[in-house]
Amino acid sequence: MSPSPTILRTGGVGFLFEFERAWADLVGSVLRGPLAWALARHDIASRYRGSILGPFWITLSMGTMVVGLGVLYSQLFHLEIHAFLPYVALGIVIWSLISGLTTEGCETFNQAAAILRQTSLPLLTFVWRTVTRSLIAFSHHLVIVVAVMIWARMYSANYLMALLGLVVVVANLSWLSLLTAIASARFRDIPQVVTSVMQFAMFLTPVFWRADQLPKRGLILTYNPFYYMLDVVRSPLLSAPQDPRSWPVLLTMALVGWGVAFLLFAKTRRRVVHYL
Repeated sequence: MSPSPTILRTGGVGFLFEFERAWADLVGSVLRGPLAWALARHDIASRYRGSILGPFWITLSMGTMVVGLGVLYSQLFHLEIHAFLPYVALGIVIWSLISGLTTEGCETFNQAAAILRQTSLPLLTFVWRTVTRSLIAFSHHLVIVVAVMIWARMYSANYLMALLGLVVVVANLSWLSLLTAIASARFRDIPQVVTSVMQFAMFLTPVFWRADQLPKRGLILTYNPFYYMLDVVRSPLLSAPQDPRSWPVLLTMALVGWGVAFLLFAKTRRRVVHYL
């Protein structure tokens, strides 16, 4: 009997082949954008099924925290409340996106384990699902920002620059979410580590304290990427001067971060389902 001309290859086939398959996964996931949107909406609906206010319960509690911290810290730091409350509101709402997308990214593949074992959908579809879900939640919290800015009579915001800043922030958080998703699929302790790091990072980032209160803007800000993420979105909305390092740092991070994340994804893509 002559050997079959077709051989099923289950071992390594070279990094170039893996890179091509990862690129095909990326293209396929983009073409399935509506599926990621549908999954994200389903997640939001399932999470708050039976609730009267739904995701706006989180918005309500966040609004309460904004008012409480704004009033308290304005008294402690002797700052004018009409200027400080919008600063705090934007800081907390933007941080909710940064922290939420980073921590929820850990469960991207673990949450989709049942689907991934039974289908051949592109893995990156589930990364876009996480990103979309976080953006939907973020859009709900924007109610707080709008209300506070109207109350403070701040109508001269540069919305275009803030929107561009939000785009580059999401671009950075997306590759970070991909990295945490891969790491969490392999090591189940990663979500707890990431949650702890983000809780600690919140106090090192000027979310509810002003950057100019730190003498000479030391290492805490210089090497804190979350500071730059806050700055490119918050400063245009407050009509405040931006840190000149923010855009170069974030654009460099986006290019380098996506390069590293995609190479790691190409290297581990075939193994993710086995990790689950």
